Amino acid sequence: MFLSAYFSTGRIIFMCFFIIAFIALMIYSYRKDIKNHERYYKNAGKKVLIYGGLIIAVFVAIRILAGN
Repeated sequence: MFLSAYFSTGRIIFMCFFIIAFIALMIYSYRKDIKNHERYYKNAGKKVLIYGGLIIAVFVAIRILAGN
């Protein structure tokens, strides 16, 4: 197994439990704050998409103008 070359069995077990617990706590925290998310972060996905697209467009324009 690939992981056994770098990690002991105990570390692999700890890593699995840690990942599961971390994801569970993140889901619990998100569910707890869902009202705040709806109130303060309305349309945040659209803003991220617009700004991300703008950054990509500027990067592509610079690469085209630079000749690469």
